[in-house]
Amino acid sequence: MIKKINKKKQTFKYVMWDWIASVLTWFLFFCYRKSTELPDFLDRFDVVYDDLNFWIGIIFIPIGWVFLYLLAGSYRKVYFKSRVSELGETLLVTLVGTVILFFATILNDTIVTYKTYYSSFMVLYFLQFFISYCGRLTITTVTARQIHNKKIGYNTLIIGSNGNACDIYKEIENQELPSGSVIVGFVNVYDKSIYKLEKYVPRLGYYKDVAQIIKDYDIEEVIIAIERSETETIDKILVALELTNATVKIIPIMQDLVFGTVKQEGIWHAPLIEISPEPMPVWQSVAKRAFDIIASILVIIILSPVYLFTAIMVKRSSPGPVFYRQERIGKHGRPFNMLKFRSMYVNAEDMGPQLSTDDDPRVTKWGRFMRKVRLDEIPQFFTVLGGKMSIVGYRPERQFYIDQIVQKAPHYRMLLKIKPGITSWGEVKYGYASTVDEMVERLKYDILYVENMNLAVDIKILIYTVLIVVQGRGK
Repeated sequence: MIKKINKKKQTFKYVMWDWIASVLTWFLFFCYRKSTELPDFLDRFDVVYDDLNFWIGIIFIPIGWVFLYLLAGSYRKVYFKSRVSELGETLLVTLVGTVILFFATILNDTIVTYKTYYSSFMVLYFLQFFISYCGRLTITTVTARQIHNKKIGYNTLIIGSNGNACDIYKEIENQELPSGSVIVGFVNVYDKSIYKLEKYVPRLGYYKDVAQIIKDYDIEEVIIAIERSETETIDKILVALELTNATVKIIPIMQDLVFGTVKQEGIWHAPLIEISPEPMPVWQSVAKRAFDIIASILVIIILSPVYLFTAIMVKRSSPGPVFYRQERIGKHGRPFNMLKFRSMYVNAEDMGPQLSTDDDPRVTKWGRFMRKVRLDEIPQFFTVLGGKMSIVGYRPERQFYIDQIVQKAPHYRMLLKIKPGITSWGEVKYGYASTVDEMVERLKYDILYVENMNLAVDIKILIYTVLIVVQGRGK
C-alpha cells in the first residue's frame, strides 16, 4: 500500500538540514579565517571558541539562511521537488546569502590583500553550497526513489469522467517512473448514465462539491481532464478550486504543446499544465506585508493631526459615533470588521443594506467631502496593521452583496484568495459602485489585479490613488 507523504515531516527535514549546513559552514569558514590570520592556529584552536563573533554567527546565521530559503519558496511543495530545480535553487540562494554575509562580516576584517577578500568569498560560497546541496540532494533523491518505487505518494483527484480522464489515468498509472499521484477517485461535470472512468476508480461526487471533497479525502493534487464538450465549465471549475490548497493541473491541448506553455520538470511524467495557486512569489508576499506594516505606521503617525481633525468634524457633522464598523468578507471568505470614519447619519440602514448613490440623502455634508478625498478610509490603516487587509488589494464587500454578485459573476470568489485592500485597481479605474451591476463591472479590474499581482502593479495603483485623492476625483 502506498503511504501518504507527511508534508510537515518532509519540510522539517529540509529546514533541519539547512540549519545544520549553515552551522557547519560557519564553523569551517571561521576556522579558515583564523588560519589565515594566525600561522600557529592549530596550536591555538581555542581562539575560535573564545571569539564572541563565532557564537553570534552560530546563533543568528542559521536563522538567516532558513529565512532566505523561505523567501525563495523552497519549503513549498517539498514533495514535488526535482534534483535539477534543487540545484538551481541552491546555487541562487547560496549566492544571495553569501553576498549578504560577505558585506556583513568579512568587510569588517583587517585588510591584508584584496586577494584575501576574493578567496574568503569563494571559500564561504563553495562551503555553503556544497554542504547545503549534498544534504538537500540526498533528501530529494531518497524521496524521489520512494515515489518512483510507489512507497509514498499524494492523493490525487481527477475532474472529468470520460475519454480524456481515462487517458490521463492510464498514462499516470503506466508511467515508467511514477510521479507520486495516487488517484483516489473522480468527480463528474455533467450527469451521464455511464462514466467510463468509474471502471478504474470510484466517483466521489459532482464538481461543484469539489472543495468539500478535497477536504474530506485530503487531496493534494487535482487534475482537470474534461472533454471538449465540457470546456465551457472550466471557469466554474477553477472558481470552485480557488479556495483550496490543492495543486491544480490541467491536460494540455495541442495549442499549448505548440506554444510551449506546458510547465513540466520530469521527462517521464504525463504532460500537464500546472496552474499556480499563489498569485505572488513568496519573497514578494513578504515584501508586500512588510510594506503594508511600515507604510501604515508612517501614515498613522504623519496623519495623526488629520485623524484628530477629521474625528472632530465627524462629531460636529451629526450626532453619533466617530467611527463606523461594518462586517466585510476577506481572505478565504473570513469575515472581519472594517473601520471607517462615519460618513452617514446614524441608523442609515434601518431598512436593511443599501448601496450609496451620488446624491444619497443618508450621507452628511462632511461625509460627502470625506468620500471625495477618501478621508473616510484612513482608519483602515489600523485594519492593515492587524493583518486583515492590505493597502492594495480589492474592495471588500458584505456577504449580502457577495451573494448577489456571485449569481451574476461566480468568478468573484477568485478574489477571496488574497487580502482585500484600502485601494484597488477596480477602485482606481471605476470608483465606488452604487449597484450590484456596477460591482460586477468593477470586478473585471480586480480579477486583472489578482492575475497580474506584483509589487510594480501595487506601486502604480498607489500612485494613481494619490492622484485621485489630490485632484478630488473620488466619488
